[in-house]
Order: sequence, then C-alpha cells, then structure tokens
Amino acid sequence: MVIGGNLNGLSIARSLGRHGVPVWVTTPPNMKLASFSRYTLRTLPWPDGDSEAQAAYLLELAERYQLDQWVLFPTSDESAALVSKFHTALSRRFRVSTPTWDVLRWAYDKRLTYRLAAKERVDFPPTIYPATEADLEAARCAFPAVLKPATHATVNRFTADKAWPVANREELLARYRQARELIPPDLILVQERIPGGGESQFSYAALCCGGQPIASLTARRTRQYPIDFGYSSSFVETLDIPEIVAPSRRLLAAIRYTGIVEVEYKLDARNGRYKLLDINPRLWTWSPLGGRAGIDFPYLLWQMMVGRSVAKQTGRTGVRWVRMSTDVPAAIHEMLRGRLSLGAYLRSLRSPVEFALMAADDPLPGLLDLPLFAYRYFHNGYERLRNGVPAAKGCPAKS
Repeated sequence: MVIGGNLNGLSIARSLGRHGVPVWVTTPPNMKLASFSRYTLRTLPWPDGDSEAQAAYLLELAERYQLDQWVLFPTSDESAALVSKFHTALSRRFRVSTPTWDVLRWAYDKRLTYRLAAKERVDFPPTIYPATEADLEAARCAFPAVLKPATHATVNRFTADKAWPVANREELLARYRQARELIPPDLILVQERIPGGGESQFSYAALCCGGQPIASLTARRTRQYPIDFGYSSSFVETLDIPEIVAPSRRLLAAIRYTGIVEVEYKLDARNGRYKLLDINPRLWTWSPLGGRAGIDFPYLLWQMMVGRSVAKQTGRTGVRWVRMSTDVPAAIHEMLRGRLSLGAYLRSLRSPVEFALMAADDPLPGLLDLPLFAYRYFHNGYERLRNGVPAAKGCPAKS
C-alpha cells in the first residue's frame, strides 16, 4: 500500500509491480501520477484531516479489503511521519516500512538533524534558530543565506518551496516576517547558503537495518531545476564519493536507523568539506537510478519487510537518471550561460541511463509528465499572482 501517487509513488509501484507484488495507491486527487501506471492495481482516495484520522483510515482500509501484512510505503516527509508516529497501531495490520518515531524524528525535524550532526561531528552549514525577530536582528548572519522550515507538517508556500534564499539582512527580515505568518517562529531556521548549484550536491542512499547499511550507493545531483536554487533533481549520476560514506554511516548508526534513507550533502568549494543538508527518511525522487545501478531500493525494502534475506551490495558507478521535462529547460539555461554545450548534454544522456517517467513497459505516466508539469508550473504561478505572493528569487513558483 503506497501513500501518495507522486513520482515517488510511481517508482514504488513500478519496482514492486515488475516483481509481481500487487500495489495499491491511496492518494489525494491532485497527486495521481502513480494511478496511471499499469502496475497500480487500485487507487483509493486519501482523506484530509489530522494524522489520527488518517491512521484510522488506513486501519479501516486494512479491515475492509483484508490487507493484513501488506507493506506500507510512505512517499513524503509527512506520510513518513504519520506512519512512524502511529507505528504500533498500524503494525497490528500492516508491515510498516518506516522506523518508529523515536528514530525517525531525528531525520524529520531539521533542528534535531543538526543536533545529531554536531554530536557525531558531521559538518553542516552554520545555522541559527531565532525564537523572535529581535533574536534574528541581534544574530550575526553570513550572506547569502536561506530560511528553512524545520518540518513540513503544515503545507503552505514556505514549506512547499523548502527554502527561501536571501541576499542581505533587509531581505532576511522581510522573508522572516512572511515565514512567521505561515509557521510558528520556533520552526524557522536561518542557514548560510553554501556556494554552487546542483553539481555541488551529493547523496548517500541506503537500505539499513539497525543502523547498518545493507545496500548503498553515492550520487551527484549534476543538474537541477531551477538551476540556481533547484527544487528538484533533473539529472543525477552515481559516482564513487567515499568522503560522504563514513559521516552518513555514523549518523545512521547513532539512531539505529532501519529502512531506506537518503543523506544529502553540499560540497563547500571554499574549504573542500561536505556539509550535511538533510536526511530524507523515505523514498527520494531519483530512486529508480538505484535499480539501474543494481540497487532496487523499494523491492529490497519490501523483501526485508516480509522477512526475506537481502545480501549486502553496493551500487555501480557511472549510471545516470534524468527527468526530461525539467532537465531540458535546465540544460538550455546552462547552455545560454555558456556552462554546457549541446554535445556535452547529448553525451550525458548515453546509456546506461534511467528515465524518470518514460518506460517501454509502462508508457502512460511518461506521456502525461510534460502536460502535468506545464499545468502545475502555470497554475502555481497564477495562484501566486492572484494572492499577491512573489516566488522566492531563484525558486520555482510552487504553492
């Protein structure tokens, strides 16, 4: 049972469906990409409301459709937090693929994430936690900086954008005032912005049991969209990046993490150090790259959850993942800036490459990707104009 019909949900449906595992999806009406997959056998609605009501809904589905011992797969931070907080109750009917809340909260709440990083001596960007505007005015901040929400429990333009870049103190205070209208002030973080674009972002992705990695790979977000402050990856490739393996393993061992996880870093070219950005305790957008590199994360997690043994393994390097609807505009922007040639771009698409949505055995989601992307882009831009809310500089217009 997959909670969420987004790209992550589609990746889970394809991974499991190709191995003959039946997949159902429960999703809100505006997130039905996975529903168009031939591997999604049934789509059910996902209710609005508080987390307790949503957990009760999942248990009701298990009772109504006899889904005992099906594996629950969240696809977002919010759904991961939901099943983690109600782990005990949901485990009476389902196999829950996230760790319990005492573990997952260290990844879900960035305040705890950076506290863990400090304890384990893992580098992260200088970060302050102003309780009030007066605290922020008194703080010494390096610019450029970013404002970040500590959690994404509330859906609004700030949590959807994930971060708002600011160039100076005047912008910082203006953005802070906007942010505190959307979330409590104690959930607002101010962090130094590390120079560089997607080519400076790296990930350690793993399936863990008790904090020990079973399957893992390292990768670089070579291109992102938008290119200056990307909301999402558009081109990712597996590389050998030993510098991020040891700190990632320390973090995951410290909390005895079980499940799939992505640990994100940014390379600070000023001192050559990799700095922790996030720990994502659920599937990530480019996870199908793992399958092409020999690490089929959703299926391996399913095997572990149903009690099958999973051999230790490491993903192959030199494998690529691309989402054409965002990578083509990202590449055009890079070409216009003289940072990428057409020939280099075409060479980057050589095999082995995994396309985010296009698949010969499951064509419909790929055919729908571009019109759905265009609709979201223009619809969200219109909503911002109607509400008089400018998008953050360098950020996509997303509500």
